Amino acid sequence: MFNERVRHVMTRERLVVAPPQTSVRAAARLMAETASSALLVVDSEKLVGIFTARDALRRVIACDRDADATALDEVMTKSPLTVAPERLFGFALQVMQERGVRHLPVVEGQRAVGIVTARSVLDPEMEDFNCEALRREGFSTEGVPRG
Repeated sequence: MFNERVRHVMTRERLVVAPPQTSVRAAARLMAETASSALLVVDSEKLVGIFTARDALRRVIACDRDADATALDEVMTKSPLTVAPERLFGFALQVMQERGVRHLPVVEGQRAVGIVTARSVLDPEMEDFNCEALRREGFSTEGVPRG
């Protein structure tokens, strides 16, 4: 998995995007509706920032800011770290670990095409674990008298 290209591991389907003038409340609702912990801030198809659930907590709620009156461009991480889709997934994970980030936008040129998250590494492993657990559950109940 670590030698796969980011393009094959990144999340595309759940890519959550909003313009910089979006209110924090609207962004939070969008993130909640899509079960996403990060939102890419895009202006004229160009990635200009990222806003995460942590940002909402630390830069809005903890600072007593009004979520309706605060725009994303006031509290987002501007010019976030990014990775190209052709880089190796292991490289992306190393960048995330070294820089202490959980979300890494994937860009072609300046256009966001996906996102790599800390969960990206866990999802395939968890899927394997769940399949194995179900398989073993079948073995453990076979031939066991019921009742």
